[in-house]
Formats: sequence, C-alpha cells, structure tokens
Amino acid sequence: MRKVVVTGIGAVSSLGNSFHESWTSVKKGLSGIAPLTRFDVPLMRWKMSGELKCFDAGLYLSQKEITHLDPFVQYAVAASFMAAEDAGLIQPSAISYQPTGKKNKDLSLVTRHSSLASGGVIIGSSRGGITTIERSLAISNQQSAKRLSPYLMPSTSINMAASYVAQKLGIKGHCLGISNACSSGANAIGEAYRLIKSGYDGPVFAGGTEAPICRLCVEGYGVSGALSKINDASASRPFDKTRDGFVLAEGASVLILEDYEMALKRGAKIYGEIIGYGNTTDAFHQTRPSAEGEARAIRLAMEEGGLLPEDVDYINAHGTSTPLGDKTETEAIKLAFGKKAYEIPISSVKSMTGHMLAASGAFEAAVTLMSIYEGVIPATINLKTKDPECDLNYVTETTKSDINTAISNSFGFGGVNAVLAFKKVRG
Repeated sequence: MRKVVVTGIGAVSSLGNSFHESWTSVKKGLSGIAPLTRFDVPLMRWKMSGELKCFDAGLYLSQKEITHLDPFVQYAVAASFMAAEDAGLIQPSAISYQPTGKKNKDLSLVTRHSSLASGGVIIGSSRGGITTIERSLAISNQQSAKRLSPYLMPSTSINMAASYVAQKLGIKGHCLGISNACSSGANAIGEAYRLIKSGYDGPVFAGGTEAPICRLCVEGYGVSGALSKINDASASRPFDKTRDGFVLAEGASVLILEDYEMALKRGAKIYGEIIGYGNTTDAFHQTRPSAEGEARAIRLAMEEGGLLPEDVDYINAHGTSTPLGDKTETEAIKLAFGKKAYEIPISSVKSMTGHMLAASGAFEAAVTLMSIYEGVIPATINLKTKDPECDLNYVTETTKSDINTAISNSFGFGGVNAVLAFKKVRG
C-alpha cells in the first residue's frame, strides 16, 4: 500500500482570504465572527455569521464566470488555485488585466505540472448553490421564469465545485462531488486518501466548499434550534457551559494529496501523512448524534493508522458549540480513548471560524496538519465557563507542542461521521 501525503493547502475563510492568512489568525486566537451583512436582520434572532471579508473572485474568474457561478463554486476555485500554487503544480507566471485595470490570475496562461492532467478532484458541499437558488426563486415568483439564468441548474449542482475546478486546472482524471452533510469535506479527503492508497497515480485535489449565508439557511438552521442566539463575536463557544448553538459560516478548503514517492520525486514540500480514515453512520436519528457511532469512526481511523490511544498527541474536535453535539463528542472521545482521553489536548477551530458546514472538515484537516507541521496546538477561544459534562483537556490558549500524530473529527446530520488521522513526516 502506498504512503499518502499532503503537499498543498488552499483556503478562504472568515479568518482570511488564503490559508496562510487564516492559519496566522488561528494561531493568534482571532475570531472571524461578526454581524450578518448579506441581508437585513432586524427581526431575526440570529444576527452573527462567519462571512468572508473582501474576497475577490476576480483574481481567479472572469466577470462572466462570477455572474454565472454560485459563490460555493467560486470559493472552491480560489482554494484549489492556491493549493495548486502551494504544491508547485502550477506557476501563475501570467497576470492579465481586465478593462477596469484590475489584476486577474488567468488560469489559462499558467504553467502546469505534467501530472495535473491525470490528477483528480473530490470536493464536498452540503448546501451547494443554495444562495443562487434562493435568489432565483425570488426572481421566478416576483417576475417571470423567463428572467432566470440558463446557468441556474448546472451552477447550483453540488458536483459543479469539483467539475469546475477540474475545468479550470485541466484535470481530466477522477472527479467526484460529495454531499454528506457537515462531514463532506473530511469525507472528500478520506476518499482521496483511499484512491491514492489503492494505486491512483495523479495528485488529487480534495476538500469542501460552502456558501450558505442566505436567509433560507439562517432561518432554517435557526428554527431547528441549531444556531446561537448570542449576538456578539463570542457566539461560538464550543464546550462552554453557556454555549447555545453554532454560528453559520462560509468558505472553502482544498488539500492536495499525493503518493509519497511521487511527491519526493518532484521535490514537493510535505505537510504530513494521512494514515487513517474512519467513515461510519450512526443509524440512529436524523439530527441527534450518537457517541457510539462517532467513537467507531475514531477507532477505525486509529486502527487503520496503527495508533493506540497513547499515540495520539492532539485532537481537532468537531466542536460546533451546540449543547448536545459537544457533550456527545466528549462522550465519544472517552469511549474511543478510555482514561487517556483526559490527557490529550483538544481544541475546536469553529470557535474562531464559525461552522462552515462541508468546508469545516477540510479546513480543520488543514489546521491539524499545520499543528503537526509547526508544533502548535490552536486554542478554543470563548471557552470561559467549564461545563461539567465536557470535562476533557480543552486547550484555551495557543500552545507549542511536539505533535507526531493527531486526529480530526467531523460529524453531520443524518448521523454521518468522518475522522482523519495524520502523522508527521520526518526526514
């Protein structure tokens, strides 16, 4: 079996318009959560979100493409382009200028590594083009179906993120769109890992993307009881006694996975190795999580990676800030690790980013890799009041630590669970 490594990372989040910027914010313990600006919220109980700030899709797409593509596709293209550049798979030597004088990275003019054509793309999304669907429905109801864009159906399909990334980068191999609720991004990375491990030759772009900040999503999650009603930047407070729900956020994160020997051959930078992937379903409830189901996913990832409880140096928690979710994840970690659970440092990045749905699992996988790569455990911010039912070693200050192995948890509606195990590559 092959050794699978990560050689490139790209992301856009509420913390920054690149992964480097986002990771720097994570290490500083900054919050990307701020008041909603996309639509009027005076009568709405849920007023906070993790919106992208000053994101410029024009760096990666033409104005025509921006008009026709839902933001979830735009975010995926941006993250994928940055990941490819980070991995040395493209060299954006050409910068074009639009009539406005604005700079544009013209992807048709970049120099591509020869392996790209045979590469693959696996990108997950929970809600796909829901922002465009909501806007188009309003046009149809208030005006006429004749005013709808002919691109409505293709641009909002969940597969379009993966398909359009492939189109822009000239990738002609394996292509898959995954929709598995909030586990989708982690599932995409896990399936890419399995693909390469089983013999696939090309680099695989894997991750998640989401653009759910529209009235329908906010109100839909809100009435289900999932969203926080705390209306300040501390609204996302995983594992805190006063937590009352998650903060809806948007963004994308894409990792590039490769066979270790091929990465070495082309002199690629290696962030770390993926050594295990656990994918389970609770078979229990539409929205209520199961500690047993989550624990099974953790155990499967550890078993595949050859890890014992004492081998795990850090856990990047799903940690959404919902009362039941955080309690259940705490129980799941105890089931999987036994007494060792109380010793392992744990943190939730969603305290800073909010919940990016499918994009969260991919972004948190990237954070976990960087934690290993740089020896840094990020904080769970806003954790001020200890919950007796969440009594594990939750890190509240950014900490330096030598991390050899770590896991990242992602769980979603429908009882779907995805856990990734990572290891430092030495030498």
